[in-house]
Amino acid sequence: MQPYLLYSDGKGNIFEDTSLYAVGRSGWDALPVAPEDWILLPDGGNLYELPQRAGIGIDVVTGELRLCDKGWAVAAFIPPAHTGLHLAAYETQAGAETLPLHCYTAAGWYQNQFYVTAIRIEKDIRQEAKGYDEGLVKEGVSHLLTDYPHNRLVKHIAENCALTYHCPAARNYFLGRWECPIPASPACNANCLGCISFQPEEETILAAQDRLSFKPTVAEIVEYTVPHLESAPFPIVSFGQGCEGEPLLMGEVLRESIIEMRKHTAKGSININTNGSKPEVVEQLFKAGLDSIRVSLNSVQKEIYTRYYLPNNYQFEEVIESLKIADKYKGWSSLNYFTFPGMTDSVAEYEALRRVIADTNLRMIQWRNFNIDPDWYLGKIGVTDTGEFIGIRQMMDLLQEEFPKLKFGYYNPPIERMVNFDSDFAH
Repeated sequence: MQPYLLYSDGKGNIFEDTSLYAVGRSGWDALPVAPEDWILLPDGGNLYELPQRAGIGIDVVTGELRLCDKGWAVAAFIPPAHTGLHLAAYETQAGAETLPLHCYTAAGWYQNQFYVTAIRIEKDIRQEAKGYDEGLVKEGVSHLLTDYPHNRLVKHIAENCALTYHCPAARNYFLGRWECPIPASPACNANCLGCISFQPEEETILAAQDRLSFKPTVAEIVEYTVPHLESAPFPIVSFGQGCEGEPLLMGEVLRESIIEMRKHTAKGSININTNGSKPEVVEQLFKAGLDSIRVSLNSVQKEIYTRYYLPNNYQFEEVIESLKIADKYKGWSSLNYFTFPGMTDSVAEYEALRRVIADTNLRMIQWRNFNIDPDWYLGKIGVTDTGEFIGIRQMMDLLQEEFPKLKFGYYNPPIERMVNFDSDFAH
């Protein structure tokens, strides 16, 4: 299979260029894509035109790499549960605006269908596009705002997360199912380059959403999470959302909330999505009854991690210590691993990841697509040569071979899957 390159006319219309085969990108390099790495564009996926960027393809006659001169480059957004194997390949013109905080997966056209370079890493359907009925979401919002008229968190999750930003977790909460979000902290102790809830005014990219503006109380948290744990199928409640800062900064509120939740119900699981910067707080939360932790990382190499996170008053070593504490208390630990072809699968990153897995007894890797302008990111962290890489799929295979108990996925698993993780959900 050799899909043709796609290009846009700059007006939102997309065409195929039958003089060029589509290629992918790893790091800074454009390269051919193996036939098995192409899949049909999944339901819920979209195509983007990339202004002031010319697509790179393989000339069907000469076999040489060259630019498409017919329009702008095209990339794909692939929906949750899928991990991209290659970035879109293009050359950026001088003065081009920075791309928004989305993923930019390689795409092509083959036998009248759109294809992307990706794999489905997770069979859980919790964020399937076809699984949301907007009318039912609005009914759920209306119902729960009536039930909790004075709860600022429910109002925030309803009006901002579910209705304005269409957050999948928020919409699932109002549909009474699965994972329920608990935004908890308006402050953060990192300055992530690709933060989706806060960007400096002088930056060339915009935050995708507004950050939580208040500190919720224990009563507000417990009021709506306990009923969810009691009634939802495969229930999870999760501190740490895209619309907030770092939840560990609200450690005492989180600890008391966990204790209060568990006074009322033993059902479901309590999770935290975090940067892992305060291991002493993580330990207190596990003592209180936390079940799982998901630590977000762009890299397990300290230097690359630090250039992206720009941490305040903590070090990379403390992040790894938080994962070790989860193992100490027999909790479920996951990496929210920002996957960037050419960086994530570099030989240096692979070797560093092997050490982290072994040292922390890591349970799971969530292979998340890195939503960031590739050129902008590499420029910001000062990487001009990403070095030797092994391929995302090959890296996954090697890790599964060496660590057969390590699970792959895209979402936080409910307690039922932590206890007996279905092998069908693994890569």
